[in-house]
Amino acid sequence: MKEIPIHFLPILIAALVRFGIGALWFSPLVFGKAWARLTGCSEDEMKRGMAKAMVVDLVGNLILCFVLVHAIVYAEAHTFGQGAAVGFFNWLGFIAVPMLATVFWEHRPWRLYAIQTGFQLVSLVIIGGGLAAWYL
Repeated sequence: MKEIPIHFLPILIAALVRFGIGALWFSPLVFGKAWARLTGCSEDEMKRGMAKAMVVDLVGNLILCFVLVHAIVYAEAHTFGQGAAVGFFNWLGFIAVPMLATVFWEHRPWRLYAIQTGFQLVSLVIIGGGLAAWYL
């Protein structure tokens, strides 16, 4: 197994970047209103759970970025483009395809699938590219 040196600063910055992308993506300015309508989540429900959700999201982002660094190192991605490709293929295999189940088994709308997986795609491509360019 390949030894991977862990540098926490780029992982932390990538996690914060992903957090920022999510804040913008799910804001009322972009897809927040449509997402809330499609999920049936009221503004009061969102406000009540906001602090806890933000902490869980940030911890999850740190874990995701830590794992993504491993994929980048194993792929020997050294440029932004190569890292973005690693992010894309991780999105395709581990997010886009498995989340199709929400459309077919849970009968969720395609638009909700597009909003949720679109965020994952954009964030993974950006942080994958950034981590490859900075980390390696």
